[in-house]
Amino acid sequence: MLSRRFSFLDHHGPLAFAHRGGALEGAENSMAAFEHAVRLGYTYLETDAHATRDGVLLAFHDHTLDRVTDRRGRIAELPYSVVRQARIGGAHQIPVLEELIGSFPEARFNIDVKEAGAILPLARVVQRTNAYERVCLTSFSDERLARARAAMGREVCSALGPRGVAALRAAAATSGYGRLFARLSRAQIPCAQIPLGFRGLRVTTRALVRTAHALGMQVHVWTINDPVRMERLLDLGVDGIMTDNVTGLRGVLDRRGLWEHRDTAA
Repeated sequence: MLSRRFSFLDHHGPLAFAHRGGALEGAENSMAAFEHAVRLGYTYLETDAHATRDGVLLAFHDHTLDRVTDRRGRIAELPYSVVRQARIGGAHQIPVLEELIGSFPEARFNIDVKEAGAILPLARVVQRTNAYERVCLTSFSDERLARARAAMGREVCSALGPRGVAALRAAAATSGYGRLFARLSRAQIPCAQIPLGFRGLRVTTRALVRTAHALGMQVHVWTINDPVRMERLLDLGVDGIMTDNVTGLRGVLDRRGLWEHRDTAA
């Protein structure tokens, strides 16, 4: 069981995460998308971290500008003076992560660290904004995630990395849990953020949720846009859902009497 609690996860009822601000209802990772989610009452905002060549940390998903902006190029190879000219969907400037955190002082930020070059800039941003209790770190790289945790200088909330998720899935399939359960317990990671499935394998199962809860660990599932699937996951006992469909998830939680997020709009 976890020996300490993380205030990032303190909330009555399931956590509702606006994935990239709510990408079905606005330009992903744009300030406008985050503002829309906050107006709906979301207090959990999911985003990504990339750093420019000169160390400016951005809330942006892709390694390159190509897919969602009117410019091209790899962010890590470009100075901010160039990147700042890019427009998401031809209209929205890419948010600087420090400004995003400062714009919504009541919100909490689930941050996917996309490149090693973003680690130190992120640690500096968290320090300058004193956002240690307002962030949760995640990554698809175990090494990058471990380095990000260490760079913070103090303990912050974080999710399991890929190897941890694999161990949790294996523990859930093992009678009596055994060594995997003990290893996960020692790691003291407070949440697992997982997909429904991966490469044809079911990841989010009742057994996995039960195993995570036995460890004192929350389970957050990404990225769920279908209200029917949201309902099924809530019935399964998951602790959080990440969605691009922010209106849809709010509706599901409203109908269940579980929408308790505060209005964080200014």
